[in-house]
Amino acid sequence: MVDVQKWPLFTVLNSQEISLIRQACVFGTSGNEAIYITHNDEVYALGLNCSNCLGTGDNQSTIVPKKLDVLCGKKIIRFSYGSGPHVILATEDGEIYAWGHNGYSQLGNGTTNQGISPIQVSTNLVNKKVTEVACGSHHSMALTSDGEVFAWGYNNCGQVGSGSTANQPTPRKVSNCLQNKVVVGIACGQTSSMAVLDNGEVYAWGYNGNGQLGLGNSGNQLTPCRLTGLQGYCVLQIASGYAHSLALTDEGLLYVWGANTYGQLGTGNKVNQLSPVHIMVEKERIVEIAACHSSHTSAAKTQNGQVYMWGQCRGQSIVLPHLTHFSCTDDVFACFATPANMWRMLSIEHDDFMTIAQSLKKEFDNPETSDLKFSVDGKYIHVHKAVLKIRCEHFRSMFQSHWNEDLKEVIEINQFSYPVYRAFLEYLYTDNVDLPPEDAIGLLDLATSYCENRLKKLCQRIIKRGITVENAFSLLSAAVRYEAEDLEDFCFKFCVNHLTEVTQTETFWQFDGCLLKEFISKASKCGAFKN
Repeated sequence: MVDVQKWPLFTVLNSQEISLIRQACVFGTSGNEAIYITHNDEVYALGLNCSNCLGTGDNQSTIVPKKLDVLCGKKIIRFSYGSGPHVILATEDGEIYAWGHNGYSQLGNGTTNQGISPIQVSTNLVNKKVTEVACGSHHSMALTSDGEVFAWGYNNCGQVGSGSTANQPTPRKVSNCLQNKVVVGIACGQTSSMAVLDNGEVYAWGYNGNGQLGLGNSGNQLTPCRLTGLQGYCVLQIASGYAHSLALTDEGLLYVWGANTYGQLGTGNKVNQLSPVHIMVEKERIVEIAACHSSHTSAAKTQNGQVYMWGQCRGQSIVLPHLTHFSCTDDVFACFATPANMWRMLSIEHDDFMTIAQSLKKEFDNPETSDLKFSVDGKYIHVHKAVLKIRCEHFRSMFQSHWNEDLKEVIEINQFSYPVYRAFLEYLYTDNVDLPPEDAIGLLDLATSYCENRLKKLCQRIIKRGITVENAFSLLSAAVRYEAEDLEDFCFKFCVNHLTEVTQTETFWQFDGCLLKEFISKASKCGAFKN
């Protein structure tokens, strides 16, 4: 259970009031404002009330929660805030409400008058269902259910994406390079904006003085530009800090770029990065990343539940990801961020719901629900015919006609080892591969045999990350054998760059003479044996 009292503002509430909270968000220039939602969908506000950001209809601070009647029963699903502060939220019905600071029309109502109470934002959004909202310092964005992005507010650096630097008083569709593309996620830095598409591409626009757009330069962008530095990767989640950015791929890899004055990139130094850089290379698969535009703090959660933090943490600069004792990334921002604002709307209740992906992962190798098992090296692996047919052309062909009528209960596998075949079947359930590079060679063989091109690429990446002087030549041999040209080139260059060490290993001279001869000939042409 998440403890909302880790945020100091909530310590003014009594235990009965705390027990009623289902969702909450702490925000503001000093972390002194909060909105919370009860289990029966009543909405309350408390705190300092800068720029009328509590939406209570007056400018009075309060440590006694005040009910926001206009929002009660609305079933709020998304909440974001700017630095003014201003507040934007989305409801389950796809409506947007906004209030607070409005000096740059960040409330989207066409005026610059402060909003003292929640007002629905409707211009250009009629018949649109909003599923996500994001705020920069003084601009706002909304994502609709059909994958369109709308932006409005302060636009001095192009953060609205309109192609100019004129402020945008009402929601305007962000088109240009996003035209006819489906956006599935949005994020805002202080004066920058990002979007991730359904195909995993990332686009960015706005201020870029610290490289926070990840485009390889520091020039501002008035319209969305694609991050070519992430080409070849499928990004699932993006996050923006004050002036730095993070991206999480479908393989659990974490990339960072932008400002690094406080070590918020986690690269081990304080040098800004203009293009995406891979960090936490030796850590296990990342499943969640976190940052918010009000701070220089970053956090990530791994597959086994470990939470790391780095950047500005309680005044200290932590330049490498530091393992915490926390169980969720939210606690990092409660205890270490300055100000102690939430990076997302916090859910207080337990959520037992599992996604399709989580359910499939849970059922892999489950003898209670499986209808088929493989026998490999005398060990059983329990699977589901339907899953295999859906996920793999090899099995679709195998389970044709007569297989469906009289399918064996057990299928013997002799071509591949147990770790390799189990990893392959688990990949079909999870899209994830967890093998040492030596076993990944066997999986590469299987991927080649079964014509699984994406799996083949995953194996190559595992091998690249795990290459050493001791295994380099055996990995090169495997790349040649399985016709993995990109991997072959990578392994060859590694062997040439570490020629002395590689040739002194016991395994080097034990390989097939033809391969050795070909390697020596090719390396000689590169001038590797000049000395």
